[in-house]
Amino acid sequence: MKIAVDAMGGDFAPREIVKGALEAVKEYELGIILVGDEEQVKAEIGASGCDTGGLVSIVHAPEVIGMNEQHPAVAVKRKKNASIVMSTRLVKEGAAAAVVSAGSTGAAMASALIGLGRIKGIDRPAIAGVLPNEKGMTVLLDAGANVGCKPQNLFHFGVMGYLYAKKILGIAEPRVGLLSNGEEETKGNETTLAAFPLLSRAGFNFVGNIEGRDIFRGTVDVVVCDGFIGNIVLKAGEGMAGSLFKMMKEEITKSWLAKMGTVIAEPALRGFQKRIDYTEYGGAPLLGVNGVLIICHGSSTAKAVKNAVRLAADSVDNRLVAAIMDSVGNVPVKKEGVSLVQGAD
Repeated sequence: MKIAVDAMGGDFAPREIVKGALEAVKEYELGIILVGDEEQVKAEIGASGCDTGGLVSIVHAPEVIGMNEQHPAVAVKRKKNASIVMSTRLVKEGAAAAVVSAGSTGAAMASALIGLGRIKGIDRPAIAGVLPNEKGMTVLLDAGANVGCKPQNLFHFGVMGYLYAKKILGIAEPRVGLLSNGEEETKGNETTLAAFPLLSRAGFNFVGNIEGRDIFRGTVDVVVCDGFIGNIVLKAGEGMAGSLFKMMKEEITKSWLAKMGTVIAEPALRGFQKRIDYTEYGGAPLLGVNGVLIICHGSSTAKAVKNAVRLAADSVDNRLVAAIMDSVGNVPVKKEGVSLVQGAD
């Protein structure tokens, strides 16, 4: 298996991107195609001193789509030799099995939509973000791909989120919840009210409406919402986690007694930090396109890139795209004894 990595995407490209890709080669023994400025990429590989064992190749991409591009879709069409465009092209041509990018989210999405296309039946692909909860992990989608959604889009998010939680996170029977301003079926806006009956008849474990506080309690495994709300929730969660850890460290340094207690609690604190560290999750897949694309945080370090490559490989190995293709064509009506979510086993 070969994974195409956009070597020029991200705040710390190409150094951290190349470093993370090389770590993935060493740990997972995957083939990596580094797509970017050949001279810079070669220099980073040389500086690492890593023996790639023939598992790393370079595809020269002379152009880059920056984070400040106002119209990513226009830039994707104009810069045909940009690193993210060429990375996606490798998947389309069958030279790579998946793409990993920490560059512009808009450009990555546009490249996937133009280069790979949507899965038949999916009108709006969604970003599946992962947040830690009290019991494990919560999949949140859409985490920012779509500002406005129709009820049918939310239904598709539920199907894709269910399959992602089952196949990639290994949850036997994921619980799916619809994010609303109350648990009652009558709560919500026009879109969520119309989406509720669709999800109720979907044939998977839909538990109904949930509220924002349920996300981190682990009440459900999959949270469905539109991208506007989802992106706010994701960024708020990341900010809260970082601030909580910072406040804990500040309190610890206020007294010698607290510092002494830290020595005993250090393993627990390290475990807590790991649970809230987004780099542990690597990135978020764009579900609903005809190929595997993992979108990383713009500030991704080598650790995040390495884990994103692992996630890409897992998505390919578990045939996530094929499972979604097999499921979305079904009419969202539960029939007795028959699940409409195909490809889940």
